[in-house]
Amino acid sequence: MAGPRHPRHYEESFKRQIVQLYENGKPAREIRDEYDISHSTLHRWVQGIRNSGSTKAADNRTPEQNELIELRKRNRQLEMEVDVSEQAAPVFARK
Repeated sequence: MAGPRHPRHYEESFKRQIVQLYENGKPAREIRDEYDISHSTLHRWVQGIRNSGSTKAADNRTPEQNELIELRKRNRQLEMEVDVSEQAAPVFARK
């Protein structure tokens, strides 16, 4: 069952076929109803193909968005390292 914890995963070829239907004039409502795709999903696929030729989120991000993602990853890594150091400090202090 699809939901926030179990999102659906679609093959790239399927996404391209859906976008092609839309580009060829099939109404979005019919596509959404027939293939059980949300409005936002269809819109995201169409915009992605139009903008970069890809439906992959990573291909459609701006350089600033990519930088923000990388900085957040780095921040999480550093926070983990600090937590480990804080937990280890009392152990090493006893020796």
